[in-house]
Amino acid sequence: MRPHRGFLLALAGWFLGGLLGWGQTSAPLVLAGGTVIDVSNWGHSAADLPNAVVIIQGGKIAEVGPASTLQVPKGARVIDCTGKYIVPGLIDGYMGMSTQGEASASLYMGVTTAVVRSGSRYGRLDTSLSPAPHVYAIDSAGTTDEWSLLIGHSTWTTRLRQNGRPTELPPDETLRQLTATKALGTRAIYIGPNVTAANAQVIISRAHQLGMMTYGEFVATPYRVGIEGDVDALVHMGSYELGVIPDELQQPLATDPEGAAASTAFDYAQRVPPTDFHVRTYAKLIAAHHAALMPTFATFFLRLPDHRNLWQDPVASLMDPAHMSNPPDRASGEMMYPLPPWTKHLPGIGQRYMESGLQKKADQAALRLWHINQALFAAFPHYLAASGSPVDGSFPGISLHVELELLVRMGLTPREAIAAATNNYAVQFNWTEIGQIAPGRRADVLVLDADPTANIWNARRINTLILEGNVVDREALLKK
Repeated sequence: MRPHRGFLLALAGWFLGGLLGWGQTSAPLVLAGGTVIDVSNWGHSAADLPNAVVIIQGGKIAEVGPASTLQVPKGARVIDCTGKYIVPGLIDGYMGMSTQGEASASLYMGVTTAVVRSGSRYGRLDTSLSPAPHVYAIDSAGTTDEWSLLIGHSTWTTRLRQNGRPTELPPDETLRQLTATKALGTRAIYIGPNVTAANAQVIISRAHQLGMMTYGEFVATPYRVGIEGDVDALVHMGSYELGVIPDELQQPLATDPEGAAASTAFDYAQRVPPTDFHVRTYAKLIAAHHAALMPTFATFFLRLPDHRNLWQDPVASLMDPAHMSNPPDRASGEMMYPLPPWTKHLPGIGQRYMESGLQKKADQAALRLWHINQALFAAFPHYLAASGSPVDGSFPGISLHVELELLVRMGLTPREAIAAATNNYAVQFNWTEIGQIAPGRRADVLVLDADPTANIWNARRINTLILEGNVVDREALLKK
């Protein structure tokens, strides 16, 4: 008598399930005795939960409560977290990830979700990297872009190729572009310098309808238009300060977003006194509307006072300078300022003098931008943490912690800085699967050896790293 076909299928399913770990029969993972840090309300709440029990099953947080009322399930794998602190996995809101080193470095430093773009300075997103944080892809819209996620897809490859410089797409084509990139799983849309106001408004509105968030780095579009149009985030110190310029400098940018008019506008924005009424007005506009600031301060860290050699961090051994845009000098940790070719005929002392001059000029520009950002901070806008790596001296993983340091230096409390890398994304972007130690959230968790709300440096002191319910061997990541 032949076995029943259904029985054979069930037997095959059981066998494959055993090999691949299918099913939800595995024992839950429990974090017991630690303090769950409250990162809600933009970091303004402080309802920490001491002596907590966190139950993880099926890659998600199942239950959270005090040990006095929440029992540990029988057969659970228990990690004793007594004296330790439990926070959500960190989110890097803007970075590149094209190499395994970048992925491993990010994960090692507690980045469990990375919002990733492709670009000439960021490399091309590689979704096959493993192990790696969860990747949320950024794509551009409204303009031709040879780094778009749509390159290689049907007719978009030819249409998005650039012939020397970006070209803005008409609104109808932009709408099709948004639908096409959404189908690829894109989570956020980058609106760049060449997109004009009408198209930017179309992009923001349609992206939100499709469930995608919007990042603005405007030039042709006035920042006021993007902010009032409900753009979700303004990216990069050194870019969003352009919102302080007067109308007479903004108007030429609609047709000259990359030429002389742009140079004049950016020079004005970087040199305007922080006490200027344009700065105060702009700060109030940001704070009053939906946009959050994503400053990527870390890309200026090596030009600001009190920096250190980031190559000395152990995880920096995973980095290849060939895959970094404008990496710092390995020996000194300082930014390098290449001289034009004609200077090679100068004596060594002349070259060193010119290099020193370029460094001094860059440091002064960074400090001016920092002071303007202090004036913006005084209006209390909302912040999202992002490293901007691997660009301009920033390192994947390492530089997200640098960003947290700089947010605290700017004036945020350590708790507010941690919220900027965790639950602020859930609030601002409605990414409610991440960002909190709460039932139903993805089980991306860090167990820390010291209280990060007392000192932001303690966010680096990772004792246990959990990615979607699985404990990650951090030391093995350094060997990848």
